[in-house]
Amino acid sequence: MSLLEIRNISKFFGGLAATSNVSFSIQKGEILGLIGPNGAGKTTLFNVVNGFYHPTKGQVLFKDQVISSCKPHQICKLGIARTFQVVKPLQRMSVLDNVVASAFLRAANKAEAVDIAMETLSFTGLEQDKDVISRSLPLGKRKKLEIARALATRPELLLLDESFAGLNPSELNESIEIIKNIKARGVTIMIIEHHMKVIMSISDRIVVINYGQKIAEGTPQEIRNNPLVVEAYLGE
Repeated sequence: MSLLEIRNISKFFGGLAATSNVSFSIQKGEILGLIGPNGAGKTTLFNVVNGFYHPTKGQVLFKDQVISSCKPHQICKLGIARTFQVVKPLQRMSVLDNVVASAFLRAANKAEAVDIAMETLSFTGLEQDKDVISRSLPLGKRKKLEIARALATRPELLLLDESFAGLNPSELNESIEIIKNIKARGVTIMIIEHHMKVIMSISDRIVVINYGQKIAEGTPQEIRNNPLVVEAYLGE
């Protein structure tokens, strides 16, 4: 059984199709990379999956349940969490309190929420920064905090939107290890990323979107050798 199924999703803004008739599924436990040129419709697809947008046509199913008409907080409660391309922590709160706020989705009380948050900060390498006010964190740590906030909701499926953008090589390697460790915990991941080295090294399968349509799907090796993908990125 697929964990997530995207069936013929189209999303129109006025007369403009941001995504058109896109279909694919994600199997439990895999990392699925979602790639394509800027403006291809990748983030729109994420916004449809997690309820920010309702599709104009088509359906999203999570564990065989149609979730296309659900609101973001309902979808999060079902077990889908996401990060954002532009990170927006609760700026005047500490790193710990940012993650505690997310942990309350599952926690019965504050003590349990703090336990979840501390374990998540330890997992993402932010334990030493727990008392730092989040707005003063450098970008690399803000990106980690974004992942920690999503993980604290205890998701089954994690949507990562350009979590590697702007990172230096050392931060990039740390983040790759975090993603691999998240997968090792049994969390399924769908990731949008422009770093080809990253996406090729961590993805089990890759879906390629261009002009709102799916143009290819396959293993990293198959995608690397696909002439349609090469053309979409480099021109004819």
